[in-house]
Amino acid sequence: MAFLTDIHHSLLVPADDIARAVTLANGLKPDLIILGGDYVTFGDRKYIEPVAELLAPLEAPHGVIAILGNHDDDRDMPAALMRRRLTVLKDEPMQIMKHGDVLDLFGIRFWTQKPADLARVFAARKPVLLLAHDPRRLIEAATLDVPAVLSGHTHGGQIVIPGLGAPAARKFPVTAGLGAHGRTSIFVSRGIGTVYLPVRINCPPEVALVTLRGTSDG
Repeated sequence: MAFLTDIHHSLLVPADDIARAVTLANGLKPDLIILGGDYVTFGDRKYIEPVAELLAPLEAPHGVIAILGNHDDDRDMPAALMRRRLTVLKDEPMQIMKHGDVLDLFGIRFWTQKPADLARVFAARKPVLLLAHDPRRLIEAATLDVPAVLSGHTHGGQIVIPGLGAPAARKFPVTAGLGAHGRTSIFVSRGIGTVYLPVRINCPPEVALVTLRGTSDG
């Protein structure tokens, strides 16, 4: 699957950057595309429809699934995405089937955070893959024995200082790339856009290709 997150369409992140990421994602020919939230910055309504239109060309055999980030509102942003035929999961499950194999995934709102809230959301069935904008949900996912998590939110630190690393790393169990807590694995994307500062230092944006393997695959 292709994973794009933290797009942050704004004065700092022009349309050309997003269009390039969309082209890269489609060029990977993924079975599924996941959007990890933060499509605009600080809920700026001026960019909601434009960013949804920029993301509309994304296509994959099993669809395009989006969750919301902390910069997204709970109404206008998901509505704009759904008008472009993208699926938006707000504390909801989805099942993907391929060649007889089933993937149970779950997309949660950024604001669904407490273990009791996640347990309630998962009452019907536990996901194999949790889509959670904030990588701090790794801890709750491990408590609930969810095998895998996809997250963004950190921008990979955005500013990574040689010898010191990313100052943002102090806040998160994983800032970029692969990590684990207990038996739960996580991948955290560096994302595409920027916030606060118009630059990335030693932390390039990325469109990630994520491959899921069962435990029997080693």
